[in-house]
This record gives sequence, C-alpha cells and structure tokens, in this order.
Amino acid sequence: MQKPMSERTPRPDWVRRINVMADSVGGAEHIISLDVGELVERAQSITGLSDFGCFDGDWRGRLDSMVAAIESEAALSVIGRLQTRQEILRCLQTRLFMTRQLAEHPAILDEVIEAPIIVTGQGRSGTSILFELLALDPEVRSIAAWEATNPVPQTEDVSQLMAQTECEQEFWADIQPEYATVHEHRSDLPVECITAMMPSFASFQWWIENDTPSWMPDFVAALEFHTVYLKILQYRQPKRTWVLKTPVYLPVLDLVFQFFPDAWILLTHRDPLKTLPSGMSTLASVRWQRSEIVDLERLTAGGAASYDLMVHLKQRRDTGDFPDRIADIHFVDQLREPVSGIRTAYHKMGRPFDDSHADRIRNYVDNKPKGKFGSHRYGPEDWGFSREEVREKTKAYVEAYGVELEGGDE
Repeated sequence: MQKPMSERTPRPDWVRRINVMADSVGGAEHIISLDVGELVERAQSITGLSDFGCFDGDWRGRLDSMVAAIESEAALSVIGRLQTRQEILRCLQTRLFMTRQLAEHPAILDEVIEAPIIVTGQGRSGTSILFELLALDPEVRSIAAWEATNPVPQTEDVSQLMAQTECEQEFWADIQPEYATVHEHRSDLPVECITAMMPSFASFQWWIENDTPSWMPDFVAALEFHTVYLKILQYRQPKRTWVLKTPVYLPVLDLVFQFFPDAWILLTHRDPLKTLPSGMSTLASVRWQRSEIVDLERLTAGGAASYDLMVHLKQRRDTGDFPDRIADIHFVDQLREPVSGIRTAYHKMGRPFDDSHADRIRNYVDNKPKGKFGSHRYGPEDWGFSREEVREKTKAYVEAYGVELEGGDE
C-alpha cells in the first residue's frame, strides 16, 4: 500500500484551511466556477476583443472537452480551481491578443523557425539544467516564463510582467514548499514549450496538472499553435536560434520533425533508477497541488514502459528512420564536466562554441548547486517499484544507450 500524499507532503495550514472552505458550501465548484461560457465572455470583456483566432483548429471544442473532463474527473480543490480558472482566463486573453497581433501584422506568418535546438528525454534526466545552460549562449533564445504567459505583452515593463507571472511560477512552492526541491520555477528562467502551448487547450501541461483519464492532449493542434506563437515572438527581432524543451516531445519526434524538419534534437539520458521514481514523485506533487485525491496506483502503472520507447527510437535511428540530427547527452557526464557534452553537441550541429559560453556555463553551475532548495528524496519503493524490477524492465534501454548506473535512492 503506497503512502498517501497527505502523509508524504502535508499541506501548509493556509492551503488546508482554504480548501476546507468547500466543505461548508457543498463543494469547491460552488466557490470557484470553471464555466467556459462565462470565462470566454469575461476574457472578451476584460480585453475589449472578440476574435480568438482559428490558427490551430477547434480551440473551443478542445476547451469544452478539457473542462468537462476536469470537472468530472480531476476532483480539484478550491486552490486547484483557483489556479485552473486563472490559467484558462489568462490563456483566453492570450489568444485574443495573438489574433489581434496577427491581424495587424500578417507578415508574422511568413516568419521561418530555422533549425531550432530541442531538448528532450525522459523526465528528470537532466533536460532542465541542459536547457538552462544552452540558453546562456547569446546566439540563441529560449522562452522565459514571463514570456510564455505574455507572448503579446500589454506593457513594455518587463518587471511588471515578471511580477504578474509569479502566480504561475513561485506560487507553486508557496502552495507546496517541498516542490521547490523538485523543480525550480522562476519568472526569468527558460520554460518548457508545453507551458507556452497552454492557450491551444491541447497542451500536455493541462494533463500533467489534472488527472483526466478521458482527456488527452492534441499534439498536432499544440504544435500548430506553438509555431504561430514562436513566429510572433520572433517577428521584427534579430534572428537567433530557438532553444526549446520538453520531455513530452519524446513520443512525438516524427511530428516534431514534420513541423521543424531541420531541428536538432538533444536527447538526455540518466539511470532509470533515478528518473523513474523521481518522475513519479514530480507528477504526483503537481497533481497534489490541485486536488485532495492523487491516484498513485494509476499514476505509476506502466511507468517503466516509456523506456521501451527509447529502445525503439534507437532502433529507428540506427536504420535511418530519423534524420541524423539527434545528439545524446548523458546526465552523469554533464555533472562531471558540464561543458564537454554541450561542446560535443555544438560540434555535431556545426555551431561555434567559444570560451565565453564555457565560462558562463561553469559560473552558472557553480552558483546553482544541486540541492539549492533542499534534497528531493525519492526511492523506487516509495512508488510501488522494486530496484530489481526497475533494473530488469529498463535493462534494454540502459544497454542500448550505454547509460551509466548511479545507484542509491537520492
């Protein structure tokens, strides 16, 4: 029997008290509404705009079905509903602003996203730190968290935009202080593509936040939206190479190459005895922020199967099914010497890598030590796995990529 989240990470008193308010009125839905029609009208009223655009298909149908699944399956708390309502309303406004921008500047759609560098891999395999180190290159650009939520900012005051973004970044650790040991959220840090994709109402981010078995993301619509989003940010700016990231690209690499045929994929690797329980812990922590119920057994069922996908990808790479535009970076190598793996990847991509970038990387790592916010402790047994089971089920992946085993539970 797995230990429930209430025992793993007890809530701060202020969160617990707010959520208990629902008991006095018959449910959290009576305190915070997620009525789609009302939210759509409110977004239009706030902005004075009416057109949500159609550059990514049936956004309204996706929003309706997503909210219906959230209402019937996700069991959101008062805090969870507040977060979700804010995100939906913000995303609706983003669509309105983007549509106006496209109408005013139709040349935006002529922009070309050239040879983006895309970081992906198993969750918790070092994708985030690699992403941050790549973003230190002045010849590239990434999506900052404040930018992901404000692709068409209504003010030029970046400090104001960063403050507004705090509710979707640092606030996560306020709700659940232990989350800061899992993943650092900050308005100025580069953020995953699935965050920027949220206004498509097709992004995997919605699934991560909400336990909705009947609803799944629409990857085509999400990438259609994301392409337009990137073009808006790139328009009339000095051309720099995009550095993008999300582990969610891993199962849809064919689609990624369809949208970005000249993309470079940096594929991260780490010992599954580390990534598997850490990934489960992270997903459970995100769900626990928004709901009083986290189905841990369903969450962990088949968790090791994703490593079979990695083996399949290796087989396809070896037979030439993918372009020779994928480079492997191993987490333990990056820990030992953070510069060498990136230098090697740059060489394969034909990009210059100078000493100044190397110095920035080393300085960044020195000032962001592991465990900065405490230790994220996890073990396979905590999530219903045995060490032997993980080793057996992921053996093919480890051998296919030559992954160095780390051992230990931390």
